[in-house]
Amino acid sequence: ARVSVYIYASYTFYSFSTNSTDLIEGVLVTYSQGADNSYKYDTILVVLITEAVKLVLSCGLYCKDHSVQDLYTDVRKDVSVLKLYFVPALLYCFYNNLAFLNLSTFDPTTYYLLLQLRVVITGILFQIIFKKNLSRWQWLSLVLLTLGCMVKQISFNNDTKTFKGKNTNGFDFSISAILILVQTVCSCFAGVYNEYILKGQGSSVNIFIQNVYMYLDSIICNLAVLIVSGDIVSVFNSSTFLNLLSFKVIIIIINNAAIGIVTSFFLNCLNSILKTFASALELVFTAIVSYLLFGIPIYLNTILSIGIVSFAIFLYSQNPVVNLKSNSDIDKELEEKLLENEEEYV
Repeated sequence: ARVSVYIYASYTFYSFSTNSTDLIEGVLVTYSQGADNSYKYDTILVVLITEAVKLVLSCGLYCKDHSVQDLYTDVRKDVSVLKLYFVPALLYCFYNNLAFLNLSTFDPTTYYLLLQLRVVITGILFQIIFKKNLSRWQWLSLVLLTLGCMVKQISFNNDTKTFKGKNTNGFDFSISAILILVQTVCSCFAGVYNEYILKGQGSSVNIFIQNVYMYLDSIICNLAVLIVSGDIVSVFNSSTFLNLLSFKVIIIIINNAAIGIVTSFFLNCLNSILKTFASALELVFTAIVSYLLFGIPIYLNTILSIGIVSFAIFLYSQNPVVNLKSNSDIDKELEEKLLENEEEYV
C-alpha cells in the first residue's frame, strides 16, 4: 500500500511539474501561430536556441557545487557516454521540430491525444531493452490507457469539429497523421534509450554532466537540420533575430528548456513508462485550458476518456514497474556484502 501511495504521489508530482510545462508548450505554440496556422519565426532556430539554454543551465547547475575546471575535466573524462547520447539527441531533435509542425496541423487536445500512442510502444520497448517482462496487470493498465485515449476520437454526434482549419478528430490517414506517428516513435525510442544510458553506462556520471552531453549532441543535430533545410543562411538575417525577440517566442524557449531539465531528473529516479502515464494527464489539462482559451468544447467522449485514463493510472499504481538497477547501485550492494563478509570473518 505504501509503495502504491509513493508511486501515485511520484507521478502526480511529476505530472504537475512537467505536464504543466508540456501543456503550456502546446498552448503557447498554438497561440504564436498566425491566422493561417504558420509561424513568423524560424522554428528550427527556436529548438536550437532552446538546447543552448539547456546546456548553459546544466553547466551552471553543475558549477554551483564544482569548479569550471572540474566541469571541463569531467566532460572530457567520459567521452564514450557523449557518443552514446547522439542517438537520443537525434531522436529528440526530430521530436522537437515535428512538434511545431504537428501543432500547426492539429489542435492541442487532439495533438496530445494522438501522442498517447507512445504508451504501448514504450511498454514494448521497456520490455525489450531492459529485458523485464510486464505482468498481465501492467499490460492491462497500458491497454486501458490507450483505449481511454482512443475514446476521445469517438464522436457521439454527426458534426465535424474543426478549430482554425485544424484537424480535431484524430487520425485521418494523411501525411499529418504519419508525421505525428513518427514523432511518437521518436519520443518512445528516445525516452527509453535515454533511461538505458542513465541507468547503464552513464549511471556513474553526474546527472548534470549527462545533460551537458545530451545538449551538446542536440545542438550539433539541430545545426545539421538547419543546414539540410537550407535555413542556415537565414540565421544571419536581422529580421530572423527580431522575430525571435517576440515575447511569445521567448516564453516558448524558457518553457521548453524547463521541460528538458525537469524530465532528465525524473528519468533518473523513475522510469519511462511512469513518465508516459504522467504525460497522459496532459489530456485533462489540455482539454480544459483549450476550452478556456480557444473555446474548444469538451464533449462526452472527452469526459469518458478522462475517466478511463484515470482508472488506468490507478491500476498502474497498484502494479508499478520496478526500475532497472543502475551499475552504481549494483556496485554498492556488492561492496556492502563484501564488508559484511569481512566483519563476519573477523
